[in-house]
Amino acid sequence: INETIPPFVGPPGDRCGTAEMAVRPTDLVALANAVVEELRRTEGGDRVEYRCVPEATVVADGRLLRIVLENLLRNAWKFSHKKPNPRVELGCTECDGQKVFFVRDNGAGFNSTYVNKLFQPFQRLHSNTEFEGTGIGLAIVQRIIKRHGGTAWAEGVPNEGATIYFTLP
Repeated sequence: INETIPPFVGPPGDRCGTAEMAVRPTDLVALANAVVEELRRTEGGDRVEYRCVPEATVVADGRLLRIVLENLLRNAWKFSHKKPNPRVELGCTECDGQKVFFVRDNGAGFNSTYVNKLFQPFQRLHSNTEFEGTGIGLAIVQRIIKRHGGTAWAEGVPNEGATIYFTLP
């Protein structure tokens, strides 16, 4: 699998595209809850309503999957915090017999015309004065999900929120 995907060049010191993977059963919910606890401490998100599936074990590299969740949940947190009742959700649905995980928020959203730019490094759909960031997070997410043999995609509506989906085999 890894030979067909060129290495992702991320920020200095980033090894998510070339590091050896340690794939084993991983508690997705525990990883997500740890990320959310950290966000509540560092981003002051006591007013963010967080919902999460009750349980989800996946076969993945836990270290890399934590990077995925950090990027997705941090984005959801960032883009929804200006709303009067910010909501962030980690969920799971099924499509054609495959589990599809998602992180959804009710934040800034995006114009679906530009969905292809979302996963490109350094491509941003919001100005840096609106929301800080480098524009690299979703590119890293896609790279890690591809390394696991999965896919990632997004849906959004301006001022209503966004949902980032991903699959893991």
